Amino acid sequence: MTKLVFATNNRHKVDEVKHKLNGLCSIQTLSEIGCREDIPETADTLEGNALQKARYLYEKYGCNCFADDTGLEVEALDNAPGVYSARYAGEAKNPDENMKKLLCELSGKTNRKARFRTVIALILDGKEYLFEGIVDGRILEERQGNEGFGYDPIFLPAGYEKSFAQLSMTEKNNISHRGRAVEKLLAFLSEKGK
Repeated sequence: MTKLVFATNNRHKVDEVKHKLNGLCSIQTLSEIGCREDIPETADTLEGNALQKARYLYEKYGCNCFADDTGLEVEALDNAPGVYSARYAGEAKNPDENMKKLLCELSGKTNRKARFRTVIALILDGKEYLFEGIVDGRILEERQGNEGFGYDPIFLPAGYEKSFAQLSMTEKNNISHRGRAVEKLLAFLSEKGK
């Protein structure tokens, strides 16, 4: 079984990915390998940030690893917050403040189309690979639901009547941006026979 380190400290992301992998791959967290430092995320694209985090881990710890970066892209805001989604309302990375700011920016706008996009960068035996997952939807006018994290309470995926925060983890993983990117990662690992 392949062992991979997931370059994140976000417990929600780890749980989602482990749930999706369903034991097909062994995932270690940063704390499990003794990585306590903040890994830099200074690129101006999702791809750049994912690669930056994976390279940092590979160079410092020499382990097969993957990292992701996710952005919420809102059409009426020229695809903002995008790469700055986590810190949209400031460096504190407060999800409530981020949602509040986004809802304020969309106040009075009829175009509420949005999409979540995740890019996963995998470094396996020194080689780099990228996988992308996208889910289309729209931004609700107010929060709905208590599950999930980040912008989940205000994101309504296309074809659904419930926000991400109202779906079970299984339901969300079946359609989410991260779930779709992880599926591509899994398919790749299966092909490689890892």
